Amino acid sequence: MRRLYTLALRLALPFILLRLWWRGRHEPGYRDNVQERFGIYSTDRPPKALWVHAVSVGEARAAAPLVRALKEALPDHTVLLTCTTATGRETLRQVYGESVLTTYLPYDYPESVQAFLEHFRPRLGVLMETELWPNLLALCASHGVPVALANARMSEKSARGYRRGRALMAPAIRSLAAACAQSAADAGRLRALGAPRVEVTGNLKFDLALDAAQLAAGREWRRQVGRPVLLLASTREGEEKLLLENASADALIVVVPRHPQRFDEVGALAHSRRTRNPLPGSDDRVHLGDTMGEMAFYYAACDVAVIGGSFLPLGGQNLIEALAAGAPVVVGPSMFNFAEATRLALEAGAAIEAADAAAAMRQAAALLANQEKREAMARAGKALCEAHRGATQRHLEILIALRRG
Repeated sequence: MRRLYTLALRLALPFILLRLWWRGRHEPGYRDNVQERFGIYSTDRPPKALWVHAVSVGEARAAAPLVRALKEALPDHTVLLTCTTATGRETLRQVYGESVLTTYLPYDYPESVQAFLEHFRPRLGVLMETELWPNLLALCASHGVPVALANARMSEKSARGYRRGRALMAPAIRSLAAACAQSAADAGRLRALGAPRVEVTGNLKFDLALDAAQLAAGREWRRQVGRPVLLLASTREGEEKLLLENASADALIVVVPRHPQRFDEVGALAHSRRTRNPLPGSDDRVHLGDTMGEMAFYYAACDVAVIGGSFLPLGGQNLIEALAAGAPVVVGPSMFNFAEATRLALEAGAAIEAADAAAAMRQAAALLANQEKREAMARAGKALCEAHRGATQRHLEILIALRRG
């Protein structure tokens, strides 16, 4: 089955290259370092590499506590961070600077993966959340590289997909040295799919430390705005229109799209944007947050946060950062990618679930009018984050034990 999969990949190569070029029209990073995607590297081999793969922005940020812990525990090793997206690579640069090596993970061609493993010779591989590639995992096993899933999540929808492709994916999942699951439900699904060693370690995102300077700047910005601020956070295509057409609150609405390539598209719906008007005008109703790496600022600047990705069947976006910043949260019905964190937030009274975009905007308007409830939700969110810290240390103990000497 893996041979057929590889053949399909080879046949798809012209379309893969065309897609890179096409995406590079709006995100030039996709046209940079293309050779790395085929296992061709100009860097020297790092000593004692610990390899962590974070596919895109969310995973790159979620990995931060674990990367920091690995560097502290094994200071004579080099952390190699790989990603897949151009925005993920930019996030690695912002978050980690020169403290780690960064490169694109090669496409899942056997010869490209072989070249990657021979060049970097990692002592350990860590795949953030759910990045399972058949050739990658097979070749890691043949090279003796232990690979673990970190912060692993497995929704029922994803599990059904893996079951349908079990002939291809079951060997890959069985080859994992360990899986550090976010929740008992995630762990159960991973075990059912054949993962041999699964531990419930919790969610690394609860261990993220928010940027204190951004938090302070966000609070000062809100003070200067001088009116209630409703944040539409990490919105996806089609959601902005759904939410804005149901807005009735007398508040400044700040929209921060999930993907930077959509800034100009969403900017057409706004009256001002952060990169041009750092402080919106008094008559502006919609303000575009068109910057990257500033979510702590936006969460500190708002009175209520509506979490994007949850009003279409997309699985939602991370709400933990909002809770840690003390923002009362409203989510839509589609949060399956963050099911456990959402369940905990709802049970703690830190978040409210709405049936659709119209209901979410009504809930948000009601919260803006109820300071006492907002303050109670803010306290509950911060307490929830504090209570669930500790995933990093649990991950670290497992990963260090797996590392090749």
